[in-house]
Amino acid sequence: MKSGRRKVFAVLIILLLIASWTVSFTGIGDKFDNLGKQLKYGLDINGGVYVLLEADSKETGTELTAIMNQTKSVLENRVNAMGISEAQVSIEGTNRIRVEMPGVENAEEAIEQIGRTAQLQFFLADGTLALTGEGISDSQIATDTQNGGYKITIDFTGEGSDLFADATEKAFSGQVQPTMTDEDGNLVQNTAIVISLDDEVISAPTVNEKINSRSCEITRPGGFSETEASSLSALIRGGALPANLTEINSSVQTASIGANALKLSVKAGAIGLGLVMLIMLFVYGALGLVADLALLLYVQLVLWIMVGMGSVLTLPGIAGIILSLGMAVDSNVIIFTRIREEIAKGKSVRVAVDMGYKAALSTVVDAQTTTLVAAFVLYLFGTTSVRGFALTLMIGTVMSVITAVFITQLFVNLMSESKTFGTNSMFGVKEDGTPKVNLGNFHFKFIEKRKKFYAISLAIIIVGFGFAAIKGFNYGIDFTGGTMMQIELGKEATIDEVKDTIAEYDLNPTIVYASDNNSQIIIRTIKDLKSAERTEVINTLADKYGFDPAKDVLASEEFGPTVGKDLRQNAIKSILIAAAVLLVYIRFRFKTWQYGLAAVAGLAHDVLVTLSLYAILRLTINNPFIAGILTVVGYSINDTIVVFDRIRENTKFFKRKQNVELIDTSINQTLSRSLMTSLTTFAVMVPLFVMASQELRGFLIPLIIGVFVGTYSSIFLCSPIFYELTKKDGISKYEDNKAKAEKAKKKSAKRRDDEGIRL
Repeated sequence: MKSGRRKVFAVLIILLLIASWTVSFTGIGDKFDNLGKQLKYGLDINGGVYVLLEADSKETGTELTAIMNQTKSVLENRVNAMGISEAQVSIEGTNRIRVEMPGVENAEEAIEQIGRTAQLQFFLADGTLALTGEGISDSQIATDTQNGGYKITIDFTGEGSDLFADATEKAFSGQVQPTMTDEDGNLVQNTAIVISLDDEVISAPTVNEKINSRSCEITRPGGFSETEASSLSALIRGGALPANLTEINSSVQTASIGANALKLSVKAGAIGLGLVMLIMLFVYGALGLVADLALLLYVQLVLWIMVGMGSVLTLPGIAGIILSLGMAVDSNVIIFTRIREEIAKGKSVRVAVDMGYKAALSTVVDAQTTTLVAAFVLYLFGTTSVRGFALTLMIGTVMSVITAVFITQLFVNLMSESKTFGTNSMFGVKEDGTPKVNLGNFHFKFIEKRKKFYAISLAIIIVGFGFAAIKGFNYGIDFTGGTMMQIELGKEATIDEVKDTIAEYDLNPTIVYASDNNSQIIIRTIKDLKSAERTEVINTLADKYGFDPAKDVLASEEFGPTVGKDLRQNAIKSILIAAAVLLVYIRFRFKTWQYGLAAVAGLAHDVLVTLSLYAILRLTINNPFIAGILTVVGYSINDTIVVFDRIRENTKFFKRKQNVELIDTSINQTLSRSLMTSLTTFAVMVPLFVMASQELRGFLIPLIIGVFVGTYSSIFLCSPIFYELTKKDGISKYEDNKAKAEKAKKKSAKRRDDEGIRL
């Protein structure tokens, strides 16, 4: 691209950046809302109820799928009839349905409403009940050859057939005076048979003759579309729910808790963003300013893409966005490091920029792809909250590459062509080619000291699993099954007093304070209390302390034991699948199996050390831990790939170097980048950890531990393991022959000694 066009694009990008941030804060009058109003928020922010229901059905395969789709249609109709805006009903796995109801406060009433048996009824036009859903045996769709499109078929039981014959005879007579209205609110025809589900009209077909058979058809001119026919058929077929539904996980969240958490998270994110921008300016000078522009654009792209996709923003999703802020500059750090290296070799700024980008591009793509793989696996196997975290992390990773490769490159190229900005000083480099702010000119001998690093890691793992064997891991209720309730009592209370108040329920609870004045408590028990049982406990406390259950129960959640089992299985499955995919990807990109095996060994180390630290520190292993550990997998291998990429590159240019010197040189060359990325990631996580809610801390604790452990393993373990796997290949022909000669000499001496003994 010519310089003139670059300048035009640069100006347009700056104008776009200013406009997007302005619109994000203020909107455009009454025509376009600001970003905060356009984003959709999850139940953990807006408040509401969700319930996970498990179907008790012996069917499998396509039959089970049909049953679940039928049940989903019935529940959707039921939730819509309750007048709940933006409610969602979705199938999870093969036999579970999740229902989310924003703004609902009475969990027991809502769960009872959606879980009751459906009421399917057939009326004459004057409101006379003709038959109920008990008279229906089946309903399907078929091609309507006469009218085009599709038609609905209904099969009756013996009794249902007789009742329907009587109803159609009366309707066909034309003597019925209509009083009912159809689904559009219009008065039905006097020959109509009105079909109602849960007191809501879903269809009002007219009768052309008396139907005296075990089946009938619903048609219309032009036919039904496949979607319309399938939906209506499913609703008719669902006169009674096809399978019993059991509540296995439910949660209630007040909007006040979520709104406060949202404000604190946004504030923490702004502080983290500011810290990252200051760090980049301090270390890279004018280059850092370019990175900051790209970072500001990156934030806008991520958030507005979420608006465009209609994605739901949850508190874990906010954690994902804020975490990706620290990682977003990683691509820039890799690129800037390579540019500085080229300047240090004596190249001009313009040439250094061109060569630095070319050298860094493959590293950037490989490093960020590995993060994407981990986030994608997390999205596939995670629960709803974890998926929100994974989705924002995936969007953020893609946008970080786009902004670094295209936006940053545009401005850096313009800088290099400028007489004012195209100088070593503006690129944060002294005239002698050394960085103005130097994170270290490292010459550590990592390979020589590798056994010490092995010993440190092994010691932590042995101690950690020793703790686990003696005391066990500290599993949260989402793993073991159980119930959590957070209540504002309205007055100070002692924990013993609260325990005595609910002693009759034999909960054996763990109770902690959640406020400074000891009026807010969190009750945890390993018993999975259903909604009605939780209501009993809450009402008992309300009678004692006088609070309002509708307003002061800030959050409550129940996990059935099967949920915890599935979480553990999915966690193991996610890690194994992520490791396998990453192994294949690294093997494909690096052409040598040793790189992939060393990287996966590093991942195993990170998981084991993180688990060991959780056992030693008695930290809670829960659902957020799964998201944290998988993100650590992506982060750790990201760092490892950068080191391995440098080893691969140096192998081409320094073929005579021994493996020890080659690997040590490569680690030292990338060490400043590793430290810089870890620093920016910590810069956004620490404010969030200090200011955020307890739920977000659950995500951040494994991330903070994991970033440290992942950085350690990529530097001190993965490369030494790669050395162990390739050290024979790195021996020169002379040294190989020398080693063989020494071995033969020792063997010959031993043989002579043996012969001397026999003599």
